[in-house]
Amino acid sequence: MTPPVVGPVRGPPAPVESDPLTATHTDYQLSQLDQLEAESIHIFREVAAEFEKPVLMFSGGKDSIVMMRLAEKAFYPAKIPFPVLQVDTGYDFPEVLETRDHWVERLGVRLIVASVEQAIADGVVVDDGKTPRNRLQIGTLLNAIEENGFTAAFGGGRRDEEKARAKERVYSHRDEFGQWDPKNQRPELWSLYNGRLHEGEHMRVFPISNWTELDIWDYIGREGIEIPSIYFSHQRRVFERDGMLLSESEHNPLRDGEQVAERTVRFRTVGDLTLTGCLESEADTIEKIIEEIAIARVTERGATRGDDRFSEAAMEDRKKEGYF
Repeated sequence: MTPPVVGPVRGPPAPVESDPLTATHTDYQLSQLDQLEAESIHIFREVAAEFEKPVLMFSGGKDSIVMMRLAEKAFYPAKIPFPVLQVDTGYDFPEVLETRDHWVERLGVRLIVASVEQAIADGVVVDDGKTPRNRLQIGTLLNAIEENGFTAAFGGGRRDEEKARAKERVYSHRDEFGQWDPKNQRPELWSLYNGRLHEGEHMRVFPISNWTELDIWDYIGREGIEIPSIYFSHQRRVFERDGMLLSESEHNPLRDGEQVAERTVRFRTVGDLTLTGCLESEADTIEKIIEEIAIARVTERGATRGDDRFSEAAMEDRKKEGYF
C-alpha cells in the first residue's frame, strides 16, 4: 500500500489588510432611535412608491410634526411628494395652528384644511349641539379623503397611546365606507406590507406605530424640532372638570361650581381645546419633559383626553367609524 503523502504543516494564514470599501463591520449597530427612524423612513418611501395619491394628516401636534421631519428626511433633497391634510374643528389651540403654518411654509408643502364648520354648513355632518367636535371630525375626514381621491393617509398613531391603537397594523385597511375592522387585519411578516385595494377603499398608514412617547421626545430633542409652545410649562387660566384641567375659553363655558385659576401647566397632547386637558408641571425644557415622562405611569391620552373617557372602548368605536 502506498503511504499517504503528507504535506508540510502550514501556520495560520497571514492577516489580510481589509478594504474599506468592501469590509463588513459586524460590530456596527444603530441606536434604538436610529432604528425607529430608519423603519419610519422605509414606510414613507414604500407608500410613496406603492400608492397613487397619499396624504399626510398633519395636526401641528408633536407626533405629526415628527412625521413631517421623517418625511422631509425620506425624500430629501426633493420636496415631500404629497400634500398634508388637517381636520380643523374650529376649537384648535392658536399656538398649534401657528406652528403648523411655520412647517408648511418652511417645507413648501400643500396644505389642505378640512373644516368641521364647513362640513356642518354643507350637510356632510350634523351638529346636534350634543356631539363633540372631535367626533364630527370623522365624517369631515372621510369626506376630504373621498373628495380628493386619496388612496393612503399617513397618521401619527402610536401603539403605546391606547389599546385600540396597540392592536392596529402599520398598514390599516379601510373599506369603501372608511371603516376599520379590527378582526380582519392583514399580516405584516418581516415588515412586508400588503397595500392592495379595491375601488373606493383606502389605507391608513402609521409610520411611527412602534415609537413611544419617550422616543418622540428624545427625537425632538436630538433633531432640534420646532413644536408648539404649549407643550412646555407656562402660565394659563384653567378650571377643573372631570379630573382634568381645561383651558378657559369662550368655547368652554363654566358649569355651576367651577372656578378659574391661573396655574403653571403644560400639555402632553393637543387636540380639541374643549376636551384636551393640561397638567401642572414645571417642565420648561425638553430635558425636563423627558425626565417627567420617564416616570409617568399614565399615557398622555389616558391622562388628558376627555374624548377617550366616554366609554372603555371609546377609541376603538371611533376608529371603526373612520377616526384617525
